[in-house]
Amino acid sequence: MNELEPRYEVTRRDLAKDKLLKYGAWTSPALFSVVPALFFFILFFVFGSTPPAAVSLVFLTVISLVIGFVFGLIVAGGMMFYRSKWLATIKERIAVDGIKAQEVEWFKNELTTAERKSLREIESKDLLLADAFRDTLAARMTATRILKSTKTELLLVQKRQNKLKYLKSENSTSLQEELKTDASKLKKIKTEAEEMLTEAQTRVQMIEAASRRGTNLIDNQLALKKLSVRTAELPLALESARMDEEIRREIEREFDQVEK
Repeated sequence: MNELEPRYEVTRRDLAKDKLLKYGAWTSPALFSVVPALFFFILFFVFGSTPPAAVSLVFLTVISLVIGFVFGLIVAGGMMFYRSKWLATIKERIAVDGIKAQEVEWFKNELTTAERKSLREIESKDLLLADAFRDTLAARMTATRILKSTKTELLLVQKRQNKLKYLKSENSTSLQEELKTDASKLKKIKTEAEEMLTEAQTRVQMIEAASRRGTNLIDNQLALKKLSVRTAELPLALESARMDEEIRREIEREFDQVEK
């Protein structure tokens, strides 16, 4: 369990909300166009005995169909936009202490086309092998996310170091030393994430080969456990470094205010 932030568990409510937003976006154009048009179409058979009434109801049917479809597209776009933002928030909360094998479904868009294809093929052949493959994919995605995040954090630290060079005081010197420590931690995390990424990519190839040969993963269990441990440890270390940086930023803001 991550000591810095409580472990987020996906609930049934989250799953239901995801399905509602997904299918709601797909069905909105049809729903908002067909239902009103169907209503006026039924009225056509009930009250369309005279030509003026019939023409009016047919006109209203066509208009409601067009307007409803356009409105449905707008609603669908809004739902898709909201779902993308909501999913991004959920995924960030899930990935705080590393992506787990059972959470890969939430990150399908981060898999390559080849990985998605391999996962489908392996799932159809061997469920045990598929679990190991999902675990490896989770490690690969975790390493990729950590690399991206650490690069961003390193750039921020470097910018702050450059800014503090122009400040001549005991506090600025102290902050410089602390930023150097943060940079050192981030570089270490980056190196370990690169190693984990290489291991995960290698493991992906081995599992795909094992699936094609029809063999099992008995000889690979130790390596998979190693990847799982790294998946849990690296995000925690990154979060710790990030928290140190947040504290540093707060101290610098106070320092800037004093200087002004």
